[in-house]
Amino acid sequence: MAQGICEGIWLKRMLDEIRIPINYTMRILCDNKVAISIAKNLVHHDRTKHVEIDRHFIKEKIDHDIISVDHVPSCRQTADILTKALPRNTYENIRSNLGMIDIYHPD
Repeated sequence: MAQGICEGIWLKRMLDEIRIPINYTMRILCDNKVAISIAKNLVHHDRTKHVEIDRHFIKEKIDHDIISVDHVPSCRQTADILTKALPRNTYENIRSNLGMIDIYHPD
């Protein structure tokens, strides 16, 4: 999430430089409910010691309304088609949402 937020802030600054201001909160979609909970609540968790700096960075951006973090189910996570082996049904659904066709099996 922290890397995605940094990329979003960079893009926003680039757009500002070319005089295309973006005046709304960036929306980060995550399929991990635990990561969202940790990002929004700074209560110390024993299993989060290695993400301490990222956690504070994300919480700061949420508090200043720079980003909002929302849950998206894994079956609707479009980027998964490029990074994971998916069940056929999920793969075909995401592929059709992207407007891609199967060149080996045209309908």
